Amino acid sequence: MSLVSASPAKGEIADGGDRVCTEEHCFYAFDTLYCSLTSATPIAPTFPDDKYPLFVTWNTRSTRPGRAPRLRGCIGIFEALPLREGLAEYALYSAFRDTRFRKIEESELESLECCISLLTDFEDAASYLDWTVGTHGISITFPNPSLYPASSNTPSPLSSTPYLPRITSRRSLTATYLPDVMPEQGWDKIEAVESAIRKAGWNGLITEEIRASVKLRRYQSKRCVVGWDEFVRWRRENGDEEI
Repeated sequence: MSLVSASPAKGEIADGGDRVCTEEHCFYAFDTLYCSLTSATPIAPTFPDDKYPLFVTWNTRSTRPGRAPRLRGCIGIFEALPLREGLAEYALYSAFRDTRFRKIEESELESLECCISLLTDFEDAASYLDWTVGTHGISITFPNPSLYPASSNTPSPLSSTPYLPRITSRRSLTATYLPDVMPEQGWDKIEAVESAIRKAGWNGLITEEIRASVKLRRYQSKRCVVGWDEFVRWRRENGDEEI
């Protein structure tokens, strides 16, 4: 999942102040990773074990002032999971199983920040343009254009066109972007949808026919970010004097 998160200030709540997502969610995910890489004892969570779809993102903070954090891993799920189970599971999935990156190692901990995104307000959009940049994330599904009938305007695999599709047997293609991705990349709605179509695996020409075939589900995200220093302070406040 190519989901790059913006970086709020340290410990900032980025969910409009309604406290759906809090620092403790981030600390718990950070603690899961920290304890899996060391011999430390986990600190039991105290937050309510509500159910949410969620994403856990690890970023590497730059040592140069003004430089944006660099994505280090991001994996999530659209099925609502109990937070204590889901955050622990996906903290490790995103750290160790994001195939775009090597596994996070103990030596990297001090450079990391953890971003938790709890997903809310899922709605079926009326069209691929029925959503708002800066408010909504998007999840798209569309029929695989390489399986369109031969009468379609989609180029034939035997054509000399430079826009040949990647051949795949999947009948439908899917992709998602979290809400903060579009403003960060400077995309408008059409650019975001076309990027999601590429992300889903379509390498051919993107026509209005393909865009119109997209079924888009929009959603919102309640988000919080903490870094290593905040996590260390939290561990010490909870009795760990050795960290």
